[in-house]
Amino acid sequence: MSASPANPHGIRSITDDELVRFQRFIFEQAGITMAASKKALVMGRLFKRVAAHRLSNFSQYFELLTSGQHADEVQMAIDLLTTNETYFFREIKHFDFLREQALAARNRTQPFRVWSAASSTGEEAYSIAMVLADCLDSTPWEVLGTDISTQVLKGAQRGIYPLERARHMPPEYLRRFCRKGEDEHQGQLLIDRQLRSRVMFRQVNLNIPLPSVGNFDLVFLRNVMIYFSDATKREVVARVIATLKPDGYFCIGHAESLNNINSELKVVAPSVFGRRV
Repeated sequence: MSASPANPHGIRSITDDELVRFQRFIFEQAGITMAASKKALVMGRLFKRVAAHRLSNFSQYFELLTSGQHADEVQMAIDLLTTNETYFFREIKHFDFLREQALAARNRTQPFRVWSAASSTGEEAYSIAMVLADCLDSTPWEVLGTDISTQVLKGAQRGIYPLERARHMPPEYLRRFCRKGEDEHQGQLLIDRQLRSRVMFRQVNLNIPLPSVGNFDLVFLRNVMIYFSDATKREVVARVIATLKPDGYFCIGHAESLNNINSELKVVAPSVFGRRV
């Protein structure tokens, strides 16, 4: 490819063989199965990194990633290739179920703990926190939000979002837990500092053995397994449900299924599972 104003470095378009390499890369790193139809997406998201290293093609960038000498660049590539689109109170029925469980736990002494295991930019974790803050009063509670991408976790910790992502947020929660942006933050909202302080974010790769995260009353792992193969789903689900308390619950996305994935769980509500007894 010759140099042009849009491509001053003359970087060659990604080839089918190069795409296969990056498909294998993101599968091995994150368990994500990326379709061949995502060729333009892969090229678009990685193009600037190829240019930043003054490389002429995507094979050279792949060699850089797999050299074992550029851990920061590997993380950056993972950040770029993972999909992170979400909004507050997505799939509202799960939050109705969470409310029921939280109200049932009022006045107990042990913390009510919820894990947002693919928290992306944090909307899910903060939605969970709003429900718990509303329902539990003086009962202790904790929310953990994790993701493989360090970049989205930085955004989650800032807690600044476009207002349109709050379109499904209950109006009273918007008033109680959010601040409206002004001046350069016009059209944005900021999660209240006190609520932000109650949510802990950390990087966790679900595709490898988990770090110590404790046990949870409820785990949300939603809208990420659609990118996993069945074999990866089995491994990830087994790791995640091992963190459930004996009477804990596991939520997946409404478009996802656990058919032939795990026999330890039973359906208790649409896309909500508990342990078999």
